[in-house]
Amino acid sequence: MAEDQLGMEEESEIIYIADDEGNEEEFEVIMKFEVDGSEAKYMMVAPVEPEDGETDVYAFRYEEDGDDIKLFVIQDDAEWDIVEETFNTFLAEDEEEAN
Repeated sequence: MAEDQLGMEEESEIIYIADDEGNEEEFEVIMKFEVDGSEAKYMMVAPVEPEDGETDVYAFRYEEDGDDIKLFVIQDDAEWDIVEETFNTFLAEDEEEAN
């Protein structure tokens, strides 16, 4: 679990992700991390302008290709469980630091 961007006071990283109709939507990168024992990199993103006032968080596996980032949907249940557990751990640690 290498990088943790929660609680950092720096400028937000913004990425653009195309929806099913090809329209690009703006997302803020909440955090990036690697899972121990794996070379896979993950990022959690949230819409900059959420619909219906609710903020959904999305997780992707990603690869860097020069200045470009390739996103991959997490389809494997075991991989998703690892990502979810890691994210929840980071959230809990961030909440503890805030108290």
